[in-house]
Amino acid sequence: MAVPKRKTSPMKRGFRRSADALVAPTYVEDKDSGELRRPHHVDLKTGMYRGRQILEPKAE
Repeated sequence: MAVPKRKTSPMKRGFRRSADALVAPTYVEDKDSGELRRPHHVDLKTGMYRGRQILEPKAE
C-alpha cells in the first residue's frame, strides 16, 4: 500500500481543492433581442454591446 512520505502542506492542498470552486458559466437575457449571452460580452447575433453597434450583424 502506498504511503505518503511527507504531510501535504495547506498550500498544496488548497491548489488541489481550487477546482472544486469552479461553477458553470452564467448567462443573462439580452434586453433587446431576448437571447442568452455571457455578461460583458458582445452579442454576436446582433453585434451590439452596451447599446452600441460594435460588429456587423451575423448574416445567416
